[in-house]
Amino acid sequence: MTSFGYFLACEEFTPAQLLDQARRAEQAGFTRLAISDHFHPWNDAQGNSPLVWSMIGALSQTVDLPVTTLVTCPTVRLHPAVTAQAAATSSVLLDGRFRFGVGTGEALNEHVHGDRWPPFADRAAMLEEAVEVMRRLFTGELVSHRGHHYTVENARLYTVPDEPPPVYVSGFGPNAAELAGRIGDGFVLMGPGQELVDTFRDAGGAGKPVVGGLKVCWDEDRDRAVDTVHRLWPNQLLPGELAQILPTPAHFEQACELVTREQVAQNTTCGDDPEAHVEAVRAYVDAGFDEVYIGQIGPDQEAFFENYRTKVLPALGGAAR
Repeated sequence: MTSFGYFLACEEFTPAQLLDQARRAEQAGFTRLAISDHFHPWNDAQGNSPLVWSMIGALSQTVDLPVTTLVTCPTVRLHPAVTAQAAATSSVLLDGRFRFGVGTGEALNEHVHGDRWPPFADRAAMLEEAVEVMRRLFTGELVSHRGHHYTVENARLYTVPDEPPPVYVSGFGPNAAELAGRIGDGFVLMGPGQELVDTFRDAGGAGKPVVGGLKVCWDEDRDRAVDTVHRLWPNQLLPGELAQILPTPAHFEQACELVTREQVAQNTTCGDDPEAHVEAVRAYVDAGFDEVYIGQIGPDQEAFFENYRTKVLPALGGAAR
């Protein structure tokens, strides 16, 4: 049975706003939280980028819901040994309710040390090695590793959860879906792509969770909602690998000049028609997703949570409180 969570967008909201949304999500009947991990927002209009590990610590003291990173890149900006320590501590703070979503990352967040941004094949190999290193560290045993991409010397995590956090691997193409099936405990993708789900399951992911997310804009004025999405999140509609290779918010703003208001209206659920929201989420359910995370774009969080509590989640099988 599919469960429904709320997507906390670190790019758009302050730490205090994210914590408030987490409380509202729990009260509204969402059963999980996902949170993004960004060094930069996609554009200056979004305007935020709090450190995800600090936010997870605060969330552990605010709500009782499971928390999943969607997603962390453990390969460039942070060494996998340091990322493993952050993930292990998060799992301890959340009493085992932490799910560790990982991916190959974007130049936007990972280029900040001045490192070369590798092509996908190299990034995939780096991720595979990083996951191997982190799984070994999650055991609490002493680890030394000399691989093609990473060196770890005499490292041991003393604060580890009773069980290692599940590692969910993100993918947006067939090669990434195959990698997720081979090394992941679950699969993350942001669209209801049945083909990629099948690839993941055929590559070893049968029986493992499939996790997806989408952003919507609940607003009684649909035109205003479309304008809000067009201003804040046009990057969602950029094609191909642009999201992985553009290095700064300014570059995304330039590229997003190509995204029209009409494209936003056609591809993002906007307005206050409950059935439209139900239909958008149900597409993931029909594609076999186990967890779906919905994020509200813009300031009208109160109306979103109230209407999802009373109309949308009950129609999807949740219970109004």
